[in-house]
Amino acid sequence: EDDRYGEELVRLEEKTARLAREVFSKLSPMQKVQLSRHPARPYTLDYINQLFTDFVELHGDRRYADDPAIVGGIASYHGRSVVVMGQQKGRTTKEKTMRNFGMPNPEGYRKAIRLFELADRFGLPVLTFVDTPGAFCGIEGEERGQSEAIGAAIEVMAGLGVPIVVTVIGEGGSGGALALGVGNRVLVQEFSYYSVITPEGCASILWKDAAKAPEAAARLKITAPHLLEFGVVDRIVSEPPGGAHQDHKVAAQLLDQALYETLTPLCALSPDELRDDRYQRFRRLGSFIA
Repeated sequence: EDDRYGEELVRLEEKTARLAREVFSKLSPMQKVQLSRHPARPYTLDYINQLFTDFVELHGDRRYADDPAIVGGIASYHGRSVVVMGQQKGRTTKEKTMRNFGMPNPEGYRKAIRLFELADRFGLPVLTFVDTPGAFCGIEGEERGQSEAIGAAIEVMAGLGVPIVVTVIGEGGSGGALALGVGNRVLVQEFSYYSVITPEGCASILWKDAAKAPEAAARLKITAPHLLEFGVVDRIVSEPPGGAHQDHKVAAQLLDQALYETLTPLCALSPDELRDDRYQRFRRLGSFIA
């Protein structure tokens, strides 16, 4: 009787998973954007805690301050020392305020630069997790050189002689995301998005009406299938049925497999080959045959 009950439970779980996948495969672009913002979705530190061992977080940009909106440090990944970092959102009201809702200030990107240079100096692969609606656009950030910090981070990433694997795990908004996004390979989770602007911001500019965000999301082509079609990303990472927030452990396992399969061949390339590979990858963006 117990065996029959167990078999029936397994069949029920499989049926539920199939139904969830069927329903979620029909989500609109804006619904996928909303899912990428789900408050229970795994954040950077969730993946760091599940995928890496011996993580040592490094703080500060050695110029102004430490920015909690970007977390990073040295860790071990499948026996290999790596540098890992990403934007970090908060869950409680207090943590959201402390981490500025995952929107980094200039010192956050300068901290990232410091970690990039550390990785290059010691030959450590870099793994970044992108999850931000965009860089902080307040006056304080502008006073401290927000655009310069983003540009400098992009420049440093482009010139690193170590493998870089980027994963968009939630929101990938504007230059705030691209500052951690110049990788040899860019992955995106199934219900994440990557865009030059949020749908609400696009709608406000084009139609002066943020309520038209669903139309903007559809026109921007920012969801995982379109990103893969256009070559913006190299691989879509599946999520548990219903989204990564449904099962953090399974989401981490699926991401772990994709990361390991992507990183391993890159580690066989020389520094010059890695730089050229990265350069050619981004040069191909937007190309077409008339």
